[in-house]
Parts: sequence; C-alpha cells; structure tokens
Amino acid sequence: MTYDADVIVIGAGLAGLAATAELVDAGRKVILLDQEPEQSIGGQAHWSFGGLFFVDSPEQRRMRIKDSHALALQDWRGTAGFDREEDAWPRRWAEAYVDFAAGEKRSWLHAQGVRFFPVVGWAERGGYDANGHGNSVPRFHITWGTGPGLVAPFERRVRAGAARGLVRFAFRHRVTGLSATAGALDTVTGEILAPSGAERGTASSREVTGTFSLRAQAVIVTSGGIGGNHDLVRAQWPARLGTPPQRMLSGVPAHVDGLMLGIAEAAGASHINKDRMWHYTEGIENWNPIWARHGIRILPGPSPLWLDATGKRLPVPLFPGFDTLGTLDHIMKTGHDHTWFVLNQRIIGKEFALSGSEQNPDLTGKSIRDVITRARQAVPGPVKAFMDNGADFVVERDLSALVRGMNAVTKEDLLDEAAVRGEIVARDREIANPFTKDLQVTAIHGARRYLGDKLIRTAAPHRILDPAAGPLIAVRLSILTRKSLGGLETDLSSRVLTGTGEPLPGLYAAGEAAGFGGGGVHGYRALEGTFLGGCIFSGRAAGRAAALATG
Repeated sequence: MTYDADVIVIGAGLAGLAATAELVDAGRKVILLDQEPEQSIGGQAHWSFGGLFFVDSPEQRRMRIKDSHALALQDWRGTAGFDREEDAWPRRWAEAYVDFAAGEKRSWLHAQGVRFFPVVGWAERGGYDANGHGNSVPRFHITWGTGPGLVAPFERRVRAGAARGLVRFAFRHRVTGLSATAGALDTVTGEILAPSGAERGTASSREVTGTFSLRAQAVIVTSGGIGGNHDLVRAQWPARLGTPPQRMLSGVPAHVDGLMLGIAEAAGASHINKDRMWHYTEGIENWNPIWARHGIRILPGPSPLWLDATGKRLPVPLFPGFDTLGTLDHIMKTGHDHTWFVLNQRIIGKEFALSGSEQNPDLTGKSIRDVITRARQAVPGPVKAFMDNGADFVVERDLSALVRGMNAVTKEDLLDEAAVRGEIVARDREIANPFTKDLQVTAIHGARRYLGDKLIRTAAPHRILDPAAGPLIAVRLSILTRKSLGGLETDLSSRVLTGTGEPLPGLYAAGEAAGFGGGGVHGYRALEGTFLGGCIFSGRAAGRAAALATG
C-alpha cells in the first residue's frame, strides 16, 4: 500500500504547527495542508495578544501572587461547569491541561526561546463564590512578541523539517472529504484553489483549479472553529442565550468557516458541545479593517461604567473583565445587541488595551523602549487612533453632548440624558470614601491592591465627571465572534472518537477543531482568557500520538 506521507495535518495554525513539529522530531513525513496561502501560516494565533495560562510561575511569584495547582483546578472546574454525559473526556483534558500549566508548560516553551512580559494580567475575574466562575488570581502571561512570538518557534521547527525533506507544504488545498481503506481513515480529498497573493487575513480567491487525493497512515484535523461563519454561529447558537444578535463583528477572518468539522462528522467523528461558544461582549469596529466585519476586543480595566443600550447599568458582577458569558447572557435578554462603556480620558489611558498583535506594536516588536514610551503616554497610540477614527467612539467635554453623540452612533434615541447622568452621579458619589456599597468601586480598590493592576491596568479611583480627568468618552460595544468551545470528541491521545465512544481509526484532532481538547476542555466558559495553550497542548499530544502510531 502506497502512502504520500506518514501523516497529513489539515490546518497550518498553531495547533497544526505544534503537531507537525512533534512529528518532525519523531522523523515522520508530513503533508501540511491549508486552504489559505502560505502567508497566512500560523492562523489566528498570529493575530492574538499572545496570552498564556500558567500556574505558580516565576512571573506570578515576582508579583507576589500565590497560586497553586489545587486553586487553578478549583477555578477551572467552577468555570467550566461540566454537567453533561459527553463531558467525560473534556473533564479529563481539563485535569491534564491544568497539570501541564502548573508543570512543564512554561519551561518547555522557554526552552524553545519563548519569553514573557513580567506583569501578569488578570482575565475573567468572576465575582462569584470560591467554587464559581473566575480566576482567583492573575494568570494571564503575555508572550514577549505576542502571537507572532509564540508561533515563531513552532514554525521554525516545521520549516527545519521541510528543509530535511520531512514536511511538504500544500497551501491552497481545501479539503472536501475524508475516507477510509480497510477500516482506517487514510484518504484526504479536496479542491486545489488558485494561487493567491492575498495578504494575511484578507479574503483569498475561491477559484478552483483542480482536485487532489492524498493518502497517509494517519490524519490530524487542526482546521479551527466557526467564528468567521456567522450563519454557522447562528445555527449553533445556544437556546439558553436566546435569539442570536442581528449584528455581530468578526474576531477572525472569513476562512475560519468550520466546514471541516462537518466533513469529519460525515466520516464518522463525534462532534459534541456545538452550542458552547465564546463570543466577546466588548467588540468595536476596526477603523482600519483587515477582513470583513473586522472587530477588535477591548481588554478593559475594572473602572468603566457599563450601561446597556437604554442606559441602565449592568448588574453585579458584570463589570468589565469579570464574566464574559454572564454578560453575554444578560445582553441577549435586553432586546438589544449593543452596550456602552462610559469613562474618561484618565481611565482610558490607563485601563484600555486592545487585543491583537497588530494593536500592540511595542510588545509584538519586542521593543522595551516602545513599552516605556507607551506607559508614559496619556493615551496609547493604538487606543488614540480608535478615539480619533473609530465609528464606536464618542468624545465630548460635557455629558449632554456625549449622550447626543451616543444616540447619533446608533441612530436611535434610546438614551435619556437624565437617566445616564443619574447612573454616573450615583457611582461618582461612592468615590468619596475608601469604603462603599458599590461593588464595582470595591473591585477597583481590590484591583489596586495587586501591584500589576496598580502599575498599568487600574486608574486611581476618581469621579468620571471630574473635569480634570476629561474629556468624557463613550464606546459602543458589540458582540464579537471568536471561538467555538465544542468540537470533535477526542481521548487524551487526541484520537477522534465515534458516537459510540470508540476511536475512529487513523483520525486525530487538535486545537479549536477539538474544542481545545476532548471536544470542550473549557466547558461553558473560558477561564484561561486565551486559547493558545489549548492549541499547543492538544497539538503536541496529537503529534506525539500519531508519531507512535505510524512509521
């Protein structure tokens, strides 16, 4: 029986690169397929902020953060909310991933040249009890070099394999079918797309110039999720969150279409937890878009006042950065698909970061000088560009003009100045004392007890309407599609399972296509604040398992 390679990997994102790198280390021959051109290698990880989840890291200890495996596992379980029969493998993946994050994850990446920003961030703070959702301590470690800095060592390993004749790249190859010979899945068929010079992230041609059929002893699916396919997002939208938003922004390019998941299902794969998905509630239109409906997520500090579309303050504990899914649930019940941050220049200058490698040129470019310059600016350059050019931003000196501008953005008179003023003034009265009944103000005081937040993420408590802190700023926030939390069901060797729980011979999956492990390692909520670690961990597992099974 003739094979074109030992293993075919479908998808050249971070999970696919991690799997291929492990296969190369084992001396296996690999064909790495992707429907996009070569300039998009690295996939969505390239665009990411580069955040990684570590437990009891040197960076945490230097910031006086006391973390432990037991605390992290408690947080993960409380956040995931595993409650289904099909959560058996996701639970085991969650335990294995926390072991990895508290063990060799950092040292393994460090040995490959990955370095980390010294200040640890605090994603998904929760706001419930000890067994509920949220990170009890800061665990968000930013890669020095952001997403590109994390992709680099895996791409380097894969390209070294190509130089040795072990890796063959097959870009512009779109898979349309998987089939088996003698009971083992070994054949990948599809269409060859026309060569494209499209820049990374931009739309590439879908002109078909031919077909292909390739055979290998094993196939690994690392094709990503559904975030760029709004029709599929709406089709899988969970009933518990009501009607999908009429208007959504895209956190990923259109080629993140989820079609490979259906192809794997047709070949016998079990696709579970389809209704679990992770969409951000702090999305803004990119004033300089790269792909269609391109949205950017604001990574906010805890101080902005969060109002719904009608000017009512969001309930406790739906503060900025505390509970993404809880906030999405609440928004969907308001009858509107947008909300507002109301703040001032002092807050935006200290607390706003924008997710994405291109929005953080200082960190992406590994420039200590630029990081220092950014810290000294009243408003960082990328944020100032949105203030000046963003369709969602209103900047005014007085509140009356601000509310008029907010209504102009939505072209609806949903906001009443007196109601908005009442919310802000009531909040501002609570600032007069270091003690308060306003739990958001309590959270601000609590955040500043952590050195990292006090230095770069949380402004000193002050009145939003303080003229010295102005001008006033309002930001319209939209739902931003990002990740599917469900995926192809896999065991701890990343073998894809059938509906009866048996491995589908020859087929493996990793990354978002596998729900970052098991078909949904995050459960209902993503404690991690990022998805890169799951891509690396599941990709590594798939590559190592496929290497052992082939050759």
